[in-house]
Amino acid sequence: MASSGLGDDFTNCKFSDCVRRVVPLIVLSMQTIRSAVASLALAVAFILPTASLRAHPAADDMTAAARKFLSSLNSEQKAKASFDLASDERLNWHFVPKERNGLTLKEMSPDQRQLALALLASGLSTHGYQKATNIMSLESILAELEGPTRRFPRDPILYHVFIFGQPDAKGTWGWRFEGHHFSSSFTIVDGKLFASTPSFLGTNPAEVRQGPRQGLRVLGAEEDIARELIKSLSADQQKVAIFDATAPKEIFTEAKRRVEALEAKGIVAAKLDKKQRALLMKLIEEYVNRVRPELAREDLKKIKKAGVDKILFAWAGGIEKGDGHYYRVQGPTFLLEYDNTQNNNNHVHAVWRDFQGDFGADILGKHYGHDSHAK
Repeated sequence: MASSGLGDDFTNCKFSDCVRRVVPLIVLSMQTIRSAVASLALAVAFILPTASLRAHPAADDMTAAARKFLSSLNSEQKAKASFDLASDERLNWHFVPKERNGLTLKEMSPDQRQLALALLASGLSTHGYQKATNIMSLESILAELEGPTRRFPRDPILYHVFIFGQPDAKGTWGWRFEGHHFSSSFTIVDGKLFASTPSFLGTNPAEVRQGPRQGLRVLGAEEDIARELIKSLSADQQKVAIFDATAPKEIFTEAKRRVEALEAKGIVAAKLDKKQRALLMKLIEEYVNRVRPELAREDLKKIKKAGVDKILFAWAGGIEKGDGHYYRVQGPTFLLEYDNTQNNNNHVHAVWRDFQGDFGADILGKHYGHDSHAK
């Protein structure tokens, strides 16, 4: 099976020069993608405003990308992709293969797909975009592994785009990009406040064990950093951190629209030494840095302001590579959950939630003057 190569060649691009906005077509080979880089970089420069002239680059970039995408659609496509900001669909997220609303990449022309992926790139870091597109490309591998009798369709272009409200660099609107094992939601308020959770990434297989992409672990860092942390703990610390010898079959929060803090289990950061605390923050940053750098910095400030010493790290299952395992990192404002127990412990689910900020609940609440989950 040929590799789709999604995300493989874009790790060294920088946001400031717009090169990371070069968007590969999912159906293209890597050779075709490489030959298209120069012309696509020039085209992207016309989509996004010059960074030095923008007060809120994230709002400008997302708005420009969304408008360009919407303007490329015919009336039927636009109707499928567009929703009111107050629509219940904005909260209707999931990560399993299922029937969804929205407009799929499969229903778009090649040029429209590029613009849809440019929208995705406008919200993510290079790091996050690479993970996202590699997750999408795993669908082709999964199709081969499961064969013709598979239960679900496996298609790297069966991913959906949703636009909520009217994209406006100074306005209030949102968008979501979603399909199997990937869901990324963004809410923009007054062009200057942003929410980027729920943020879900999953992989099946977690490690590709055969074929030309053998050895690929899209979410390898999420596993390796956490394992390094749990194994760095002393025996006494592990007794506190490990709350169950058996990992749960799924993350506890699943795809709930709103989550609250889970039971306070695990070891608190205040009980970790300097090296262990550094590993804990490195793990948190691996999740938060999925989004573009200036948004990630604000999220990390929020996490730190609420108190790093109060953050809990909890583990369930075995601690050796290949063991079924689960962990969570929970602070006063946020929750990270990771589970790898399905398909012989080779199937990862990893989510980042914000107790008050999912779907922009907190910033929309202030904007409208009431609980935005009613919106």
